[in-house]
Amino acid sequence: MPDENASAPPRPAPDDADLARRLGSLDASLRGVERREAREGGARGQTPAMSGIGQAMRLSTEFIAGIIVGGGAGWALDRWLGTSPWGLIVLLLLGTCAGFFNVARAAGLMKSRTGDKSGAK
Repeated sequence: MPDENASAPPRPAPDDADLARRLGSLDASLRGVERREAREGGARGQTPAMSGIGQAMRLSTEFIAGIIVGGGAGWALDRWLGTSPWGLIVLLLLGTCAGFFNVARAAGLMKSRTGDKSGAK
């Protein structure tokens, strides 16, 4: 099968001055877009550290992890000591309290990162 590009006339190579001009134009356009996005991002109050969905996922994970660890430890303690269901109840409540504590701690850290001046710590 013959090469289709072999019959096409060769394109002239662009000179270096034309390439440098086009590169400078592209660089200026990119800088303008970056400045505009930085202004718009700052106006919306977004921080690059964590998005809203990221914060929600972290807080829910902190809470659920506390409950699961407390429940698992209570279940294991009950199986080992034969005190069913008291170990599960007590450690599940402790895990829930630990989950609340972790959420409050994580939310406080997130507030300080976003520059919130409300006085909440």
